[in-house]
Amino acid sequence: MATVITVAQQKGGVGKTTVAAQLAVAWAKGSTVALLDIDPQKSLSAWYKVRQSVLGAEAGGLFLSDISGWRIGTELDRIRRRFDFIIIDSPPHAESDARVAIRSGDLVVVPIQPSPIDLWATRATLGLARQEKCNVLLVVNRLPPRSRLSGLMVSSIREMGLSVAETVLGNRIAFAVSMMEGRGAVETAKNSTAAHEILSLAAEIAYVATNG
Repeated sequence: MATVITVAQQKGGVGKTTVAAQLAVAWAKGSTVALLDIDPQKSLSAWYKVRQSVLGAEAGGLFLSDISGWRIGTELDRIRRRFDFIIIDSPPHAESDARVAIRSGDLVVVPIQPSPIDLWATRATLGLARQEKCNVLLVVNRLPPRSRLSGLMVSSIREMGLSVAETVLGNRIAFAVSMMEGRGAVETAKNSTAAHEILSLAAEIAYVATNG
């Protein structure tokens, strides 16, 4: 039975789709992984098409379903037993679809950039998750090099009574380059800091999702 991870953030521009794709590739190294793209922008689907053009129709062992948000329940019932992980890339602004996606996840992963404004803007997503009684893990993303913001952000988040991942993702060129190639950093730069960060985050999310 699959572990369902919903990547959600109603504030746009935080790297939500990049996090979803990078986690998928990291987990695909030893597990079966499906992606559900319900974001109308279809950025994850575009990345997947590039991946297919590079790696062939099987896309390096990843499966993607491009569906409307209201079909999540039916699609999960159809594929849940076929995969170890299912990642839902949810829309940033459509509250009804985002709510369904959040409700469907075993864990809601919320990427957040290291700034107070981003933290404040995340309250809408956290409110949806709270209403649906879902477990949430915030992930600090795109941390600038040599920044002191990580510790401050993590402290602020914890003071709000929220869970935040120990692993922080830096603002790494390796993530962007790999996305343009339809791959993940663990494939294109396997010894890079970016690859180590996403592998660490993938292990942490998997543990939190299965152990509460």
